[in-house]
Amino acid sequence: MLVKDYMTRHPVMISPETPASEAQKLMIENRVRHLPVVGDGKRVLGLITRGSLRVPPTDLGSLNVWEISRFLSNLQVKDMMVKGKDLITVLPDETLEFAAQKMINNKVGCLPVVEDKIVIGIITEVDMLAELSDLLGGNVSGVRVTIRVPDKVGEYAKITKTIADNGWGIATSGGVPSPKRPGFYDVVTKVRDAPKDELVSVLEKIEGHVIIDAREVT
Repeated sequence: MLVKDYMTRHPVMISPETPASEAQKLMIENRVRHLPVVGDGKRVLGLITRGSLRVPPTDLGSLNVWEISRFLSNLQVKDMMVKGKDLITVLPDETLEFAAQKMINNKVGCLPVVEDKIVIGIITEVDMLAELSDLLGGNVSGVRVTIRVPDKVGEYAKITKTIADNGWGIATSGGVPSPKRPGFYDVVTKVRDAPKDELVSVLEKIEGHVIIDAREVT
């Protein structure tokens, strides 16, 4: 899974000379929270976010209402955009997990996708959540089971073999280190065409495995 396959292509972009009020209007009209700022040839210059459009109260404290109105009307995107070393981007051929980790490490909600410094897309935390939902079979009916297993070679194979031996199919599956038990993994598996009670019964028989949760989802 690569960034280029899940990014939003042809995102709404904006020039640095655009009034900040227009940038805010574009965000509202297009229901987005980020606008790449580009120059000639869509060359990336910066990024406007809802957060960067906020004016610190300290900048307005000594101004009267008329001065505040004039100050705000004169603001342009280039005065408020994220730029320079604070602008975090990603290449289209990077993996989704690399992009996600980059967003986490830098505490940002999106990454402009650039190729030779040209904006070709944008990937956001919403795109990441949509893919997480797909990975966990958010749109697939079945029985969703969370199983805590030892972090040892062959433990996952025990689960898949047990399910296959009973003639059931795995719609989606994935695992993460258990947040509460070092040395264990929590494996989430969604199984199709399996009665919940029967599925739980056979999985419980796998030595060392513990069913954390089981539920039917549609």
